[in-house]
Amino acid sequence: MSMRIGIDLGGTKIEGIALDTQGAELFRQRVATPQHDYKATVKAICDLVEAVETETKQTGTVGMGIPGAISPATGLVKNANSTWLIGQPLKQDLESQLDREVRIANDANCFAVSEATDGAAKHANVVFGVIIGTGTGGGICINKQTLIGANAIGGEWGHNPLPWPQTDELPGHQCYCGQYGCIETWLSGPGFARDHLQHSDEKLTAPEIVQAALSGNEKAEQSLQRYEHRMARALASIINVIDPDVIVLGGGMSNIDRLYKTVPELWKEFVFSDRVATRLVSPIHGDSSGVRGAAWLWPN
Repeated sequence: MSMRIGIDLGGTKIEGIALDTQGAELFRQRVATPQHDYKATVKAICDLVEAVETETKQTGTVGMGIPGAISPATGLVKNANSTWLIGQPLKQDLESQLDREVRIANDANCFAVSEATDGAAKHANVVFGVIIGTGTGGGICINKQTLIGANAIGGEWGHNPLPWPQTDELPGHQCYCGQYGCIETWLSGPGFARDHLQHSDEKLTAPEIVQAALSGNEKAEQSLQRYEHRMARALASIINVIDPDVIVLGGGMSNIDRLYKTVPELWKEFVFSDRVATRLVSPIHGDSSGVRGAAWLWPN
């Protein structure tokens, strides 16, 4: 099968895309995600694949990104924000109904694969893809192949503690995972907004804080500087472990242009090297990276 079909299963929408052998888009469609209904979700995915193949008059491989992972222990979905998927045999049910193998990966892994294949990191061997929005996800891509890991949690940096914590950052906020001080509680959009509120008594969203900083608001500027320092420490710990060629930022917080200059300056203090060659870049495919990466789960 020469055509690749990618499915991005989100909490509110399911997106399907068809790519030809060169990565050119043949067809794209979005449908609403059936809420709290597993069987209806499976049907919606299968209907979307059928719609793609009807429109293109081709049969394709199917790759899918989900907000969670397939447990290597049980083969069932785990760690999914869309809780009605948890504990379900999603891969088996889709393969049975579509009559072919379906490759499934975490949505942040799909983002990393997309940008490593034909995006901002297409010439890099080792890529760390970051999605920073409502949460803080990550994916590792080596030679354009996603690194899933023995526990299917490769790249999950957001649930490690913020490195080199300062006194006023301890013990940190409680994360939904049950731990305290997780990177996600500091670097997610809501975490950024909470930190600003605590230091300023201003209840602003993450984009509003950035805009206020650009407009000369001193407290917003201080909040953004704290954010940049925390991101630099968090990414330095990743560089010290996997030493990526490129780190690609995605999600809503990746739209803060100054991060790409300030964070690499700040991380030099924490990276265990005399110089840091790792590049921090914005994504080429933006919001489309997840669904494109799902298609690229079939690289050949």
